[in-house]
Amino acid sequence: MPALEALIERKLQQLSVPLAVRLPSGRQLGPPDARVTIAFKDMGALAPLASARLGRLGDEIVRGRARIEGSMRDLMRIVAALVPGGGQPIQPKPWQRLLYHVNSLLRHSRDRDARQIRAHYDVSDEFYALWLDPRRVYSCAYFAEPQMTLAQAQEAKLDLICRKLDLRPGERFVDIGAGWGGLLLHAARHYGVDATGITLSQNQFDHVSRIIAEEGLGERVRIRLCDYRDLVPDRPFDKLASVGMFEHVGRARMGTYCDTLRRLLRPGGLALNHGIAASGLDDAMVGGGLGDFIEKYIFPGGELIHVSQAIRSLSQAGLEMVDTENLRPHYARTLWAWSDALEAQLPEAERVLARSMPPERAAEVLQAYRLYLAGCALAFEQGWVALYQILLIHPDPALATPDLPGAQSTYPFRRDHIYR
Repeated sequence: MPALEALIERKLQQLSVPLAVRLPSGRQLGPPDARVTIAFKDMGALAPLASARLGRLGDEIVRGRARIEGSMRDLMRIVAALVPGGGQPIQPKPWQRLLYHVNSLLRHSRDRDARQIRAHYDVSDEFYALWLDPRRVYSCAYFAEPQMTLAQAQEAKLDLICRKLDLRPGERFVDIGAGWGGLLLHAARHYGVDATGITLSQNQFDHVSRIIAEEGLGERVRIRLCDYRDLVPDRPFDKLASVGMFEHVGRARMGTYCDTLRRLLRPGGLALNHGIAASGLDDAMVGGGLGDFIEKYIFPGGELIHVSQAIRSLSQAGLEMVDTENLRPHYARTLWAWSDALEAQLPEAERVLARSMPPERAAEVLQAYRLYLAGCALAFEQGWVALYQILLIHPDPALATPDLPGAQSTYPFRRDHIYR
């Protein structure tokens, strides 16, 4: 395919970051001193590189038709140079937005949500333990001090959430999408709350249940295997957190999600929604098919909306936003920490995955996660996506702080309790 080879050579010459390509014949294109080489086993796999369809190029790497030689950090510098339009969000056409809405409705039934969550979180607990911190906190850390380790930053994040919610001993606290129990257990151990967590992942449910039993916390900590829509407590909770759950809800179900948060929270109570948001308005997304790759291999059913749309939906449900914080660069650093940890033990990671799936599938999953972690780190660095903590109240006109009659909640409308 001489024409394709010539096109690839021109593409490589235009890149600001050196990249080499090795053809199936063994011939190498691009600079000889490039820090990254993509070795192709099949000429057909070259087409996505030529057309900057980066999601499709990821497909070829996952399927083993192309191989990365070099570090993921160097590869992501090249990806940044290849992304169409410099990563500016592309506005969908009206018919595309309608299609997104229909697909969102279809993809987020209770059964499909459960399958989609388990497809990601039940891959292998051992695998996640290789590159997450010891608590297995699988969300953006908070590097309150520059020198913090990942484990320290995750503890700082858990504590930041508890302080924002102003948790008090004896309060009834619920964690929507509790993961491996990091926040649920931290709130119970250090703030004395009566804590309930829910998850759709069997692996996570089993892990948290085991810790609760081992530590004798059963009287005031519990984990339930259920959909957020099906949680019906005997009375509303005082405080609520939803961390990393928002992204799985779906655009078409956002109203139901926000209504559920309000239903679960007593009047005057506080809720914190911690979630990833798109940088583009009106469903605009970064080009190159990066989002399609993440949905196909990592987060089936995952959908992002802009923070303004999130606040609008929460407001329509009757919740008032009292504080919003963007932790975007903290998530970039978190993801790089996860990526570096995985890259440092690739052979062990593949062995761990092969214990729960066929070897060929294990190799594909590992390549997908390598691209996902490093690619998401790049996306947060570049501002293609962001991470927001939105603090909300369920207004109660009868409540007031000592000097602010209109508070309508226990929130003091000052930040000193958060950052003291």
